[in-house]
Amino acid sequence: MPVTRQEFRDAMARLGAAVNIITTDGPAGRGGFTASAVCSVTDEPPMLLVCMNRNATAAPALKANGVLGVNVVAASQRETCLVFAGATRCSMLERFDAGTWTTLATGAPILEGAVVSFDCRVSDIVEKGTHCVIFAEVEAIRQGSPHEAGLIYFGRDYHAVRKAPPG
Repeated sequence: MPVTRQEFRDAMARLGAAVNIITTDGPAGRGGFTASAVCSVTDEPPMLLVCMNRNATAAPALKANGVLGVNVVAASQRETCLVFAGATRCSMLERFDAGTWTTLATGAPILEGAVVSFDCRVSDIVEKGTHCVIFAEVEAIRQGSPHEAGLIYFGRDYHAVRKAPPG
């Protein structure tokens, strides 16, 4: 029997993942969304993979701008990730009122206080099913405080996670 959409979604809810705010800015405008489907591809050259729903409001801007920021959200930034997930129903530009933003190399918005941020240039986009798989070459990195708790998405909810103390 084939796996149903709901069965797959229920199973994926058991796969914990870091929460990220993906951002872009450039001639096509600013955009951003919350994502948990982010992972490393290779360290030579440094490259990440980001999955984005083809219907995401930020998709046209991200594709046209060709740059993105991957901001790994700190536990203290839970509300900001909810804004970028669309929970507040504010406009795309109003989303950026949540948090403090700067830039590094490409001009993509970088979230101050994030656990770590990757500033990337899109190298390829592959469309599969409902999503786009974005391959992005990392041009700059900003690391946050090593003492800041991270945020993961597990069991359809957000959870703080911190490094265990030594010993």
